[in-house]
Amino acid sequence: MPIEVERVSKLNSQPEHANRKYVLYWAQVNRRVDANHGLLYAVEIANRYKLPVLYYECLTCAYEHANDRLHTFVVEGVPETAKRLQKVGVGYVFDLRRTKDAPDDALYKLARDAAAVVTDEYPTVIARRHNHRASQQLDAACYSVDSSCIVPMKRMEKREFAAYTIRPKIKRLLPQYLQPLDKVHVKQRFELQIPNCHTRITEKAASNMVAFCEIDHTVAPSLTFEGGRLAAESRLQQFLRNNLKRYAKDRNQPSKHATSEMSPYLHFGQISSLEIAVAVRDYAAKHKLISDEYLEELIVRRELAFNYTSHVEDPESLENLPDWSQEDMRKHAHDKRDPSYTRKQFENAETYDPLWNATQKEMLLRGKIHGYYRMYWGKKIIEWSPTYQEALDTMVYIHERYALDGRDPNTFTNILWCFGLHDRPWYERPIFGRIRSMSSEGMQRKTNTGAYIQEILQLEKTGKDVNRVA
Repeated sequence: MPIEVERVSKLNSQPEHANRKYVLYWAQVNRRVDANHGLLYAVEIANRYKLPVLYYECLTCAYEHANDRLHTFVVEGVPETAKRLQKVGVGYVFDLRRTKDAPDDALYKLARDAAAVVTDEYPTVIARRHNHRASQQLDAACYSVDSSCIVPMKRMEKREFAAYTIRPKIKRLLPQYLQPLDKVHVKQRFELQIPNCHTRITEKAASNMVAFCEIDHTVAPSLTFEGGRLAAESRLQQFLRNNLKRYAKDRNQPSKHATSEMSPYLHFGQISSLEIAVAVRDYAAKHKLISDEYLEELIVRRELAFNYTSHVEDPESLENLPDWSQEDMRKHAHDKRDPSYTRKQFENAETYDPLWNATQKEMLLRGKIHGYYRMYWGKKIIEWSPTYQEALDTMVYIHERYALDGRDPNTFTNILWCFGLHDRPWYERPIFGRIRSMSSEGMQRKTNTGAYIQEILQLEKTGKDVNRVA
């Protein structure tokens, strides 16, 4: 079945060249073979010209906060990607640049032999910048394809300001798009010589490869999450079998581990929200379970975040907040903060609050904070920071350095939700104004904070996570 036209954008005015060697798929965001609209569109073009497809993936040392955790998560996925691409007859180049000053022209060299280049549509500043800059330097047609959302982002023509406004629009369109994608089927297998920029990665060599990269080696790999397609599939199956039936009841109880924990794999594109949604829908129907609460989070809330980032210039800016929230921040800008912490104190989990410290340690050790406690984490950073901008900068910095689901539309939206985005005014109080606040007393009433704190202390002590999924 052809890829829907509303998923595809042409990024330049160059033509396709039927007489070249292959069609190039540039996997910037969606680092997977299965359920990848972008790869399928590249195959569509290639089959039209009876050409093979070359899949290009790059990992550079030059991105901000490049470290062992982020690098390892990507590299761990490479061997399985290679196996699956070989099986379906698509060529593979994994370009691992070990130093910050390594040549960054591999894409352009590969594109010289490409009939067309297809890449990922992703509404964050870095991907937008890459797509614009690269496409203008190519002499072949360049397309971006939305493979991140179930309902294509283009179908939401304006910025939506809350879940209640986007929900009916998504639900109306969902039957059209919530369908399994075709498998990759190429008419011409890739049998050309693999270019020299390719780095072969084996399961055993992944950590060694990362060790020799010019990156920050002080941020260790996650104790909980292993990267790659196989790990993503394993976590999904574990969620379906053990957690879906209790998700609605226990999702806001961090110590009960009832959530899917799929956000790192979604962020790095190692699995798609479409695959997860279809699997959850079908499993729930087969076992007579209710999946509405989970699908609300996966589809409506997640695609609200993508809608937000696709309609603003800078998704990290406080200027994107509702007028009432900005008004209250101006009004309460000089309210006394007591205590007030520095970014380094936040980073090192050095506050007076054992629960908050545990949430930050979860970030340091696992690379992710449970969603319900992450709201509390963010609200307290606002309360304990000298200014709102410093609070925002601290949250962004910690996510970009430590989080496996950082630099993501969901991350930006979740952070700014702490300041009032996609929320409503509440009762006015110091520092927050009418922005919703959260207290440790409230967390103690609603959740088992003691069990969670003890779990994180044990994780810190042993360095082993019983919640790691093999």
